[in-house]
Amino acid sequence: TEGGKPILTTDLVQSIMKSQGKKTTVESSSATIAANAGNKDNPIYVVIEEARGYMFWRALRWVGITFTYAFCILTFLSIAMENSGLLKTGGSQSEYEPSSQQVVKFSDVHGVDEAKEELEELVEFLRDPSKFTGLGGRLPKGVLLTGPPGTGKTLLARAVAGEAGVPFFFMSGSEFDEMYVGVGARRVRELFAAARRKAPSIVFIDELDAIGSKRNPKDQTYMKQTLNQLLVDLDGFSQTEGVIFIAATNFPELLDKALVRPGRFDRHVEVPLPDVRGRMQILSHHLKNVQLSRDVNISVIARGTPGFSGADLANLVNQSAIQASRDGSREVAMRHMEHAKDKIIMGAERRSAVITDDSKRLTAYHEGGHALVALYTPGALPLHKATIMPRGNSLGMTVQLPEMDKDSYTKKEYLAMIDVAMGGRVAEEMIFGKENVTTGAHNDISTATNVAKRMVTLFGMSDKVGPVAHPEEEMEQLSTQTKLVIETEIKALTENAQIRASNLLKTHKEELHRLAKALMDYETLSQEEIELVVKGKNIQR
Repeated sequence: TEGGKPILTTDLVQSIMKSQGKKTTVESSSATIAANAGNKDNPIYVVIEEARGYMFWRALRWVGITFTYAFCILTFLSIAMENSGLLKTGGSQSEYEPSSQQVVKFSDVHGVDEAKEELEELVEFLRDPSKFTGLGGRLPKGVLLTGPPGTGKTLLARAVAGEAGVPFFFMSGSEFDEMYVGVGARRVRELFAAARRKAPSIVFIDELDAIGSKRNPKDQTYMKQTLNQLLVDLDGFSQTEGVIFIAATNFPELLDKALVRPGRFDRHVEVPLPDVRGRMQILSHHLKNVQLSRDVNISVIARGTPGFSGADLANLVNQSAIQASRDGSREVAMRHMEHAKDKIIMGAERRSAVITDDSKRLTAYHEGGHALVALYTPGALPLHKATIMPRGNSLGMTVQLPEMDKDSYTKKEYLAMIDVAMGGRVAEEMIFGKENVTTGAHNDISTATNVAKRMVTLFGMSDKVGPVAHPEEEMEQLSTQTKLVIETEIKALTENAQIRASNLLKTHKEELHRLAKALMDYETLSQEEIELVVKGKNIQR
């Protein structure tokens, strides 16, 4: 070597091999090698130094290969031990122990009397099974509770367990599956096995659609395994074992047909939103521990909260108590209840929002247009409040509330909804000109379009389209001509509503000016105050 570098090159070795057997020499700049070298008697010793850094990369490669093999082996062992039950991924045996929360009775559940009656039979069976089995009767294997969020489905299931005095096993549908295949199916098996050991007992799965949705060939394997195991377990125990399976979902239409068939879910119980009487009961229950002022009228609050669920009403009571505490009051007054109701319906006030006078004036006329059209249009829902106080994402709002709970609407009422929705934009155009119309009406236009679309495609309220239904998911299958007719009818409904609203506001233009001025002065007006302003009377505050 010379300077740490090898001097034996390929050309030099080839020269040596060619000259082997001859008495000659090959000279290099630094060494002379005999021509007959390279045999047994006279070997050539070659020393080659490895490139700098080679040892580091070789060690790194060895570590990487070792780590990869170790990871694969450990993963395989983990999955094997998980499926065999030696490991409990993401939980412990406490997951399958009965719930120890406070006992709930049917007396704690209000506003769902029909649903309670349906579930009382389950309580009777759990208390005295021989009463039914002696005559050959059998307990429903499963009960499916359906309805909007917040109506008390979970509370009803707990009440059944509380009334019967049996163990209550609770799990959410999202708790079953994790990253390992087979975990969900194993958890279903263990849950039902634990329930059988504690029989008579109740198994309750909330949000069943998380694991019980309709099967699809594209679904992941673990999803199918969990649902299949649930189907097997529901068929695997008899009605006389004393295990009742109760499930709740907000989307029953998404559940697999094999899951909801009789024999697995023998009874479907609808848990609807409470009516006015139910809302009064719920409010009375939540207000038991609240210091109330004498001016609080529960009946008025119940009538003014159509569409509220039990959870919404509980939130209303809590918000009103918080507001009373902020005001330094010792009692919750009616104004606190109204404030909480408006906050839930319209959103929280944004008092810190900086609004210019021009924008405030335009918003006042916009909301005044909505309010006047709602006030003078036959079939329109009664006004609740109009405000130009920014709430949520809007700069103003006009709220209408039905006088009583409604399950269906007439064509006249739907047309009135479209008229009211177009009233704000029409008022802007009338006062400020077409070129100054703002984007504030985009939600109103969307609302009007959606109502018109439902009238045409679902409710058969169009003469040209006729009494046929065209759901959204089937629109692509329609012919081009049918689509054109539908679009034409929707546009005609909204344009006619704009014309009607324009004619009405032109007739009541003076009332519109008075109402806009009152909104700028007071920011929020109730129905009674709007009627006073329209009549030219002063508001007493």
